[in-house]
Amino acid sequence: MSERALVIGEALVDAVRRPDGSHAQHPGGSPANVALGLGRLGREVDLLTWLGADADGDAVRAHLAASHVRVLSGDRQAARTPVATAHLDADGVATYEFDLEWDLPGTWEEPEGDPLVVHTGSIAAVLQPGGTRVAQEVTRRQATSTITYDPNLRPALMGSPEHALPFVDALVRVADVVKVSDEDLAWLHPGVAPAEIAEEWSRSGPALVVVTHGGEGAFASTSAGARLTVPAPKVQVADTVGAGDSFMGGLVDGLWSAGLLGADRREALRDVDAATVERVLERCARIAAITVSRPGANPPTSAELGD
Repeated sequence: MSERALVIGEALVDAVRRPDGSHAQHPGGSPANVALGLGRLGREVDLLTWLGADADGDAVRAHLAASHVRVLSGDRQAARTPVATAHLDADGVATYEFDLEWDLPGTWEEPEGDPLVVHTGSIAAVLQPGGTRVAQEVTRRQATSTITYDPNLRPALMGSPEHALPFVDALVRVADVVKVSDEDLAWLHPGVAPAEIAEEWSRSGPALVVVTHGGEGAFASTSAGARLTVPAPKVQVADTVGAGDSFMGGLVDGLWSAGLLGADRREALRDVDAATVERVLERCARIAAITVSRPGANPPTSAELGD
């Protein structure tokens, strides 16, 4: 097994439009942002994605490479690089519209050795034709790697909760770690307390389920029975683009540092103590706070965290 992460999912261009009429473009995509965060935290990370051979695709690749993310090459690629337009409200909160297609290459070049951890989520896990192939690939990797998952739902692309729920439930069942926002759970299960869903999920497969509550912090439930909350640092919010993704990257990184990743560490992860989870989540909250304090999906480096 190699000391690397494999992230499977979309990379795209985020076109950000602000209330004052100004706009900017940044490379983005939830899984790509997770990979970016891991690269900035010093982890070896590969991204399996679906980019076009165009100027936007070149910009995304260069952006990821600058943070030490290796984009895997395959036998097929997108006709054009996907674009997500983020409309910010007066509080910096983003809503999205999308122009994209999603699939995976038929084959791709990957370093030898199974990755320590495989992460996926968001559009890549639902949008067809790629969503089914992502689920198959992640399930195949369950025997050799820790599986992490962030639903990071996009209703504008995913249809109704009834349509998205089977895809989410299937990946929750094969995942070792799930991070989900309270907004995602409210859309999937209206009227049900997020903590109740997290506890149900932690009994169905994952060793650890974390629910983020934006500026209110995060809640965690473990299969070992631990329940805990951590606060979010108070910062001046520039925008929330990439906040959850940077938290997710910090979660993978923190569990990595704690020696809890890899298929051979699955039982240790299931038995993780509350103090370890709390320590990891407090650092995740710091990472997310730095990200929201500046525009775009711009997670911190290890040096900025004082690691």
